Amino acid sequence: MKKIIEIQKVSFCYKTKPVLKDVNLSIEENDFLGIIGPNGGGKTTLLKLIMGIYAPHSGKIKVFGKYPKDIREQFGYVPQAYNIDKSFPITTLEFVLLGLLYKSHFGFFKKNQKDKAVHILEKLGLNQYIEKPFGKLSGGETQKALIARAIISDPKILILDEPTANIDPEAEKIIFDILEEINKSTTILMVSHDLQTIINKVKKVITVNSSVNTLLPQEVCEHFALGLYHTPIKN
Repeated sequence: MKKIIEIQKVSFCYKTKPVLKDVNLSIEENDFLGIIGPNGGGKTTLLKLIMGIYAPHSGKIKVFGKYPKDIREQFGYVPQAYNIDKSFPITTLEFVLLGLLYKSHFGFFKKNQKDKAVHILEKLGLNQYIEKPFGKLSGGETQKALIARAIISDPKILILDEPTANIDPEAEKIIFDILEEINKSTTILMVSHDLQTIINKVKKVITVNSSVNTLLPQEVCEHFALGLYHTPIKN
């Protein structure tokens, strides 16, 4: 498979605190990677480096042969936490359409774009909230709306930081059915503390704790059986 993300000898610090050190990683087209590791191990930092939100202090990252900051429109992103003024007057449909803002003309969206947003919201079980204020959604409903916003632009790379947090099992199944379909044409990187989800859903696993290792899901099971991962995997 074609390598689309190349990370070579990347290190990153917050002020003087090392977070990632000498990371080397290649990610292939249409990979579905699960990312696990202890608190403060650098999982979210790695995602932000790949998207170009942060710049490495040493080493280099190339995505499709370019620097990440130059192709940010190729990414879809669901953050671990999202802060929004709950009183901001925006509907759930309008919030999802923000994922197409760079494709809009002065903030105006075409009918086919609105229809696509409606279709995604319906698939995620949010059809009754389409015209309702985004700020009125529950935690789980907000998470699904964030996923809808991330995938509406058909990104080449979809990055998910704890995407199933605050979501019930039925909604989680709907989300992973959609991700499985998207993965046919999109590379997915997903942080999760749910080991069972990682093993059952992804193709490869990245363990992050200042450095990075790539394993197959079965290898993760073997490591846990041997007691090699004893740090709680929660972000």
